Amino acid sequence: MPRVSDEHLAARRRQIVAAGRRCLARAGFHQTTMQDVFRESGLSAGAVYRYFPSKAQLVAAIADDVLEEVTGRAGAVVARDPLPGVVELVREITTVATRALGGESPPARLAIQVWGEAMVDEEMHDLAARAYRRIREVFVAYAIRATELGRLPAGTDPEAVAKVLFGLVPGYILQRVLLGDVDPASYADGVAALLEGAVLDRASTEAHQGS
Repeated sequence: MPRVSDEHLAARRRQIVAAGRRCLARAGFHQTTMQDVFRESGLSAGAVYRYFPSKAQLVAAIADDVLEEVTGRAGAVVARDPLPGVVELVREITTVATRALGGESPPARLAIQVWGEAMVDEEMHDLAARAYRRIREVFVAYAIRATELGRLPAGTDPEAVAKVLFGLVPGYILQRVLLGDVDPASYADGVAALLEGAVLDRASTEAHQGS
């Protein structure tokens, strides 16, 4: 019997993961069954179970697939030269998030499902925590570069900055999905206004202290 090539095995695995993503995007975690994945992929149960013995393992693979996609897009923005300012970064990252909400199996919509499952499933919680720590590292890298370039004050804690920047992303995604009245431009304008307000507050405080 001829040996199956590594390329064939990798292609088959991608086929199953893609089918699983489409099923989850349509029906969600609880409603999607492995039988749905068999039909969507056009493969037999044995062929699918060879790669993913359980639905949980398939979901984990899909989450990894989505993570690579999202971190790749965000990492490209953070690595840009010249480095974007904070407001431009927010505009660019939310533009990436907007694109990630569209398509046949939108990764951002899958992420929202992961958030819900993480609240009640310990395995999914651990998976989500590992994934989001990796995404947050993208913003840590941004904060380090920004500090080195004088865009942030000397001595800035990059972890603290990363936590705030990362927190802006799910807030944008939830409002985009549930309310539909937010876009990258207005979101960035809001961040710009807050930053300008912080400068004014600081100047006012210093003026009062000096009087």
